[in-house]
This record gives sequence, structure tokens and C-alpha cells, in this order.
Amino acid sequence: MIVYILSRNKNLYSTARLVEAAKEKNWDVQVIDYLKCTIEIMKGELVINYLGKVLPTPDAIIPRIGASRTFYGTAMVRHFEMMDVFSTSGNLAIARSRDKLRSLQVLSKNDVDMPKTVFASNKSTAKDVIALSGGAPLVLKILEGTQGVGVVLVDSEKAAKSVLDAFYGMDVNLLVQEFIEEAGGADIRALVVGGEVVGAMKRQGAEGDFRSNLHQGGSATAYKLNRKEKSTALAAAKAMGLGICGVDMIPSSRGPLVMEVNSSPGLEGIEKSTNINIAGKIMDYIEKNVIPADSSKKRKIKRDNIGA
Repeated sequence: MIVYILSRNKNLYSTARLVEAAKEKNWDVQVIDYLKCTIEIMKGELVINYLGKVLPTPDAIIPRIGASRTFYGTAMVRHFEMMDVFSTSGNLAIARSRDKLRSLQVLSKNDVDMPKTVFASNKSTAKDVIALSGGAPLVLKILEGTQGVGVVLVDSEKAAKSVLDAFYGMDVNLLVQEFIEEAGGADIRALVVGGEVVGAMKRQGAEGDFRSNLHQGGSATAYKLNRKEKSTALAAAKAMGLGICGVDMIPSSRGPLVMEVNSSPGLEGIEKSTNINIAGKIMDYIEKNVIPADSSKKRKIKRDNIGA
């Protein structure tokens, strides 16, 4: 089995763990910096070059595409898919997950519960946005933000109006969401692989910070999902079409609410908090879906979400 991990840094915990798990299965694994790939497109022929040489066609790829490189990264994933290479997450699903507004629209259409969210252009009045969102306190999110950056809690309508006016004046796209006070700065991440929840952790924000992101100083502990939380995580992953994802949910009085579905979830926090070999679960998922090209059997290919 030949597996490429599309990652810009082989020393990152998640990338290193995936390499380790693949080697435990005696697979030929290589970390490919997707920004150093070039593609050739000719009649009836698709080629990927890497560091000046034609890259041999693998059996599977594991995309670890950075948010700031989504366009180029998903173009590479799409090219591999069109070469009949199995990808743990399709290019369209990755792109869909990176668009916060689009992903919430998809989740809503598929009856997945989430905090009430309002999106408006900078021509809309802040007063109307605040009213539609249910009033202060409110959470404001910049659409392009990641890892908790660009997320602001405003505790009064006056403060909300000031912040909205400021951001709209800079032509910044914002999502405005209701604040779930009963969550107490905590959320739940469920790791879904191949339609199964393989691990979950509860993340608690640092003291005085409502954001639970580990990159913002939060802490993580192993967590056992209840039936509703598990079904919500699986429904979100299915709606987004992702083979591997982290589903972030916030507990509320009306049940779990999905905040985000991450197409390249980090493995360090969840592996260390749960002691579960998540990287190994990912390799098992690949093994179930791919028969090596040199096998006498026909290779299975995941063709959904390829796009054109």
C-alpha cells in the first residue's frame, strides 16, 4: 500500500503520528508538501510532479490542508481523485467545511442543530442584526478566522453595535451567533472516521475565556458522548461528506449544538486526552476502502465529492 500524507510539515504531531501508524502496517508512506506539487493536464492524462519529478500514483492520500491554502490544496486533492486515488476526505467536502457560512447552511438543510446564526452584509444595520440574533450577549465570528482567532464575545447591545459598525466599516464578513451561556466556556469534539465516532474529548476554555480552543490555552479531557451527542456528530459528518473530521459541539439546554466541522482535525489533543490510537483508526479506515493497485482484485475507489 502506497500512502501520501499531504502536509506542509512532517514534524507536526498529527503528520508524524499518521506516518508512524502507516509504517506499523508496513505501508510505503511519504509526506508530500502539496505546495511543492505541480500538475500537468493533457488530453486523457493527469500527472502530478513533485520536486521536479513525476510522482508515482499512490493507493490513497490523507489531506492535511491548511486553512490559508485551501484553494491550492483542494486542487491537488481533486487531481489525485481524478487519477482514481482514494482520499480520506474529498476535495469538495474540504472546501465546503472551510466556508463557515456554507457549512452552517449545509448543516441546517440536513436538520443538524446549531446556535442561531445571522449573516448580513455591511449595508445591513447593526440594530437589525442584533435583534435577529436574539440580543446580547452575542458571539461575533470573522468568516476567515481559525483556531479561535477572530471570535469576539460582546455582552451588551451597545458594545455589539460598536463592534459590528467597526467590522462592517472595514468590509469584513461576520457571523453573529447567540451566546450559549450554560456551556460555561466548554465544548465537545468528536472525532469521526469513516462514519464512526472513534474518540471524543471535552475542551474547557482558559479562565476568563469563553473560547475552548486548545490553541487559546484551553484544556482537554476524555469524554463519553451520550446518544444524542453521538448521533449529532455522525449526522454532521455525513452532511458535510467528510471521511475524517472533528465535530465541535457545544452543550446547551436544548441539546448539543454543532459549532464547526473541521476537515483536518489535530490528533495531539484527542490522542493524549483519550489514549486512543486515532492515527491507527485512520489507517484501518483506509485499509477497508482500498485494495492496493498491485492486488489481483480490483481496487475500490471513493468517487463521491470529486467534482469537476
